[in-house]
Amino acid sequence: MPLIIEPVKVKTRKNLVSPDALITLLQQTEEQGQVIVHVFCPPQPEEYAIRVWRTTYLVSRTSSHKSRLLHAENISLAPVWTEVKANFPYSFTLIFESLPKDTLLFDLAEIIPQPGGFYYPNLLRNERDVYDIRL
Repeated sequence: MPLIIEPVKVKTRKNLVSPDALITLLQQTEEQGQVIVHVFCPPQPEEYAIRVWRTTYLVSRTSSHKSRLLHAENISLAPVWTEVKANFPYSFTLIFESLPKDTLLFDLAEIIPQPGGFYYPNLLRNERDVYDIRL
């Protein structure tokens, strides 16, 4: 009797990394050690716009090292804006260069020439280098 292999349906989280990009990024993570940051924005009573600048970094609290942003998924890069509907949560993913092995504490900092950049201080390093933050 021949072996029949059925396709498996996998549940995925919406609005995160596309499957093709995820495979590529996971392969690169194994080779180069990127840091992945999933960002959750809770629902707001009014529609708003959001974007991320290329000058967003992971900044080590124990050295002068800054890991640069490599890829942004489900959010536009400045100067383009992403519109977010009122009363709906929104999520996006940022992928950064790896941090030095001795970094235990770091900040997510969007360094821009105007007020209102993302800033999330004191992220504690974990083994997977995958982080979920809430803005």
